[in-house]
Amino acid sequence: MKKIVSGFVAIFALLLLANCTIQTKASQNVKKDWMLVEFQNFNKEVMMSNKAHLNLANEKEPGKFSANMGCNNMFGTATFNANGTVKFSAIGSTMMFCDKVMDLESAFSKELPTMTNYKVDGHYLTLSNAKGEKMKFVAADWD
Repeated sequence: MKKIVSGFVAIFALLLLANCTIQTKASQNVKKDWMLVEFQNFNKEVMMSNKAHLNLANEKEPGKFSANMGCNNMFGTATFNANGTVKFSAIGSTMMFCDKVMDLESAFSKELPTMTNYKVDGHYLTLSNAKGEKMKFVAADWD
């Protein structure tokens, strides 16, 4: 009986370690600062002039993100899994009013928590949800 219990404990420990390794590899691909380049009907030039970005490279607090669409700072938790799923939670924001950028910011903050899938393709990160809505980013360090 002891051998069976020990075997189950060993198998469980191996699976747990393997899962941690898979999540680490998944999150390594996304640990960057990403510039927003495609989202709803917003013009790319507006996103670029506002320096709209999603920063997933928080070394001090792994799993935390920050974002800015031109006015307020957003922050929260992002969990990326190797199976291509993502969860954004505990999202907060500063509360300033900035003329002409609030539409982009409001839409982004409303849609970000609905994003449940991600895909990294070269220098691009695409977030999507079950309704087929997407956000596309390019790595900020890409020339």
